[in-house]
Amino acid sequence: MKRSIVTAFLFLVLTACSNKKIPDVSNIKVDLTVQRFEKDFFAMDTSNIDQSLQLLHQKYPVFLQDYVFNILGLPSQPDSSVVVVQNIKAFISSYVPVNDSANNVFKDFTSIEKDVKRGLQFVKYYFPTYKTPSKLITFIGPLNSYGNILTTDAFGVGLQLYIDKNYSLYTSEAGQQLYPAYISRRFEPAYIPVNCIKNIVDDLYPDNSAGRPLIEQMIEAGKRLYLLDHLLPETEDTLKTGYTAAQLAGAMENEGFIWGFFAKNDLLFVTDPAITKDYMNEAPNTAALGAASPGYIGQFVGWQIVKKWMDKNKNIGLPKLMETNAKTIFDQAKYKPK
Repeated sequence: MKRSIVTAFLFLVLTACSNKKIPDVSNIKVDLTVQRFEKDFFAMDTSNIDQSLQLLHQKYPVFLQDYVFNILGLPSQPDSSVVVVQNIKAFISSYVPVNDSANNVFKDFTSIEKDVKRGLQFVKYYFPTYKTPSKLITFIGPLNSYGNILTTDAFGVGLQLYIDKNYSLYTSEAGQQLYPAYISRRFEPAYIPVNCIKNIVDDLYPDNSAGRPLIEQMIEAGKRLYLLDHLLPETEDTLKTGYTAAQLAGAMENEGFIWGFFAKNDLLFVTDPAITKDYMNEAPNTAALGAASPGYIGQFVGWQIVKKWMDKNKNIGLPKLMETNAKTIFDQAKYKPK
């Protein structure tokens, strides 16, 4: 009898966890201070915004500029101070309910801080010369703004995009127009550490694969996922891939079929963005593979190829993997799943 998707998924998770060799990073020191910017911002005296902003600037001399001009997107011209003040007042007034909801969810940030620090320990283990952020600054921004950014010395986490997948603002008509359900279902606190470490992966190795053959784009995505897996070895693969449990289990069980689809339809070396986007972009599913398949299936294929290549090159470290040409990995992996 064929196993259920849930049973298969649990088996895959348990097997993956038992096979992982996780290095001991407990003695690696990480300095990370959490600052709750949104608490100070929404506590400002709106009848005296100018003075309140000056006080806020003393506490957040760098981040406040990023917040006002990049996150809120307010004008930075010398004569725009009146407009800035008016817009800040309006934003505070309209986003009080969002801030209140976030405060209820994130009263205690300890577990998230612990997970981010744990990820940073692995970053320093594999990349000892990389300067990790010393601060994690939480904020409330517009719904259509950033959920996670990396500044010169800090993580910026927009709590407005992590409250809960069932939060009324996300499920509203306006919210769904911005973020369909396949996106907003990931607006959960558990994704904060993953997205923080993803930003470090992007900082270490900017993705320059656009325009290259589909197979190379897949492998570059797979390299990044493989790296993320080592920087967050205790985090569920569903959080790292963004797939649901059923989607991930289905992809694992149908690995050979998925690969056969790309090979038989001569898709591996296409470069046309109109075609590659169907496999390299976020989507509710991959239409050609059926409604139950995950979107962004290309990262899954690339991930499996990279794992195959690394199995043949066990002494190659993560930096060398990331620097290895995608075509070389493809040629040497000899990937042919059944």
